[in-house]
This record gives sequence, C-alpha cells and structure tokens, in this order.
Amino acid sequence: MKWKDGRKSSNVDDRRATSDGTRRGMPSMGTIMVIWPIIKPLLRTKLGWVIIGLGIAAYFAGFNPLSLVGIGGSSSAPVNQAQDDKNAAFISTVLASTEDIWKKELRGYREPIMVLYRGSTQSGCGYASAQMGPFYCPADQKVYLDLGFFDELANNHNAPGDFAQAYVLAHEIGHHIQNLQGTLAKVQKAKQSWCNSAKSNALQVKVELQADCYAGAWAYHAHKDFDILEPGDVEEALRAASAIGDDTLQRKSQGYVRPDAFTHGSAKQRVEWFRRGLNSGDIRQCNTFQ
Repeated sequence: MKWKDGRKSSNVDDRRATSDGTRRGMPSMGTIMVIWPIIKPLLRTKLGWVIIGLGIAAYFAGFNPLSLVGIGGSSSAPVNQAQDDKNAAFISTVLASTEDIWKKELRGYREPIMVLYRGSTQSGCGYASAQMGPFYCPADQKVYLDLGFFDELANNHNAPGDFAQAYVLAHEIGHHIQNLQGTLAKVQKAKQSWCNSAKSNALQVKVELQADCYAGAWAYHAHKDFDILEPGDVEEALRAASAIGDDTLQRKSQGYVRPDAFTHGSAKQRVEWFRRGLNSGDIRQCNTFQ
C-alpha cells in the first residue's frame, strides 16, 4: 500500500507509553460472546469447572489462556519500538485517509479519535485489553487499537500485510459511520427486547458485514482519489477478512462450526461484503439488513 507520502491524522490519542500491559479487568461482552462456545461445554462437568477456574486465575495473573487456541494475543512479548512507531505512523495515515474520504462522501461526517495502546487502557465502554482486539466504542466515539494485534493477524491468522491492517481500521471506522447513522442504537434497542441469543447474534452479524462493506467502499474511493493500492493489496485484505470469519475462528479454537453462535459472519460472507463495497464504492449497496 502506498502511504508514506500521505497525511497523518491529528485525531490520535497515543497511550502506548502509559498502557499497563499486566493489569487485567473483566473481558468485554464481545469477548465473552466469542469464547462462549468454548466455555459452554466445560460447564457440564466438574473437570470443566476446574479448567475454567484455572483459566480465570491465569487471566488475572497476566496470561491470556485463549492464546493457546489462537484467540487473543499476549502483550508480554518485547516490543520493537522502531517498528511500533512505524506501525503507528502507518495506521495514522490510514486514519487520515478515512477522514478525507468520508468527509467528502458523507454529509456531516464527524471524525472519530483513534486510541493507540499497548496491553490495556480504559475506554468509554469499559476496560480495554489487547485480548479484545480492535474495537469501536460508540459511547466516546473512539476506535481502540493495540498495535500488537497486527502481529497476531500475521502470525496467528496468516494474514500479514499493510493493507490487511488498513482493512481492520477501515472496518472499525465503518462502525463509527453506523453510529453516526443511528444504526448501532437501533440494533442495540432491538437486542434488548429479545431473549433469543441466536437472533441477537444474527443481527450483530449484519452489523459487522455492513462495516466490512463500508471498509471496501473506503478502499474504492481511497484508490480512486489517492492511488493507494499496489499489487497484492486487495488479496491481503480478503485474506484478513477470511481469517477472522467466525467459522474460521471456531474451527481453529474448537474443531467445529456453530453458525448460531456467529457474531461477525463467515469467512465467505466477510469477503463477499468487503468485495461489494470495493467494487461499487457505494455505501447504499451495503444494506445488510434487507
């Protein structure tokens, strides 16, 4: 991806120097939803309860037990500061690109803040840790990103490359657009009125796939306006979308797939919706709720 001559965003809250990489708080609801298919069968046996107890103790002691099955990463690995600063400069440039594109394409677009951290920090939605992965918090309109996630994307999910990283941020910016449009509030209200977790999960999948489509639309306009794409970039993004599909992650962590537990969509769905945005550049084509 061509980015070194691009503008860097000023909407960056860099907390890497003050992040606490050892303190642990309660995992987010999103994290719990991801690991629930692993926890649920363990609740049926005494041995399972012992395993859960040991996992909880390990988590609050500073070790992420889910890293053993490829979910989340460890924040204790040494950080190459020069590479970390380069990654921060890169992702700040990508953020600036999303600002330029969406201010032009969406009337009244308000720029979010991107928080860079290492290990853990506080967000408007509660405690944030590296194990949660990148996320958008509608309460404070900020994207939270531990740069170690990019190492995990490359090493644990076989999805390296700078454009794969750009796709991840563009997806989170997609959630910001949904927040500005009122989509997230409507979805949350609908979820609160349901007791059916499978139905809530299915609705959340639509939210995530729409964010993927928005990420593709950003890529379309960014390349059209700034000629950012190089050979292999699109393949990097598609590989990343596939690698973090629910079926891929479930198969890797538990050996089987449960579609009713999907919260982000299958690998095929994520690729298809990213492609739809990339091919059209039209967010009107991103209505996953029809």
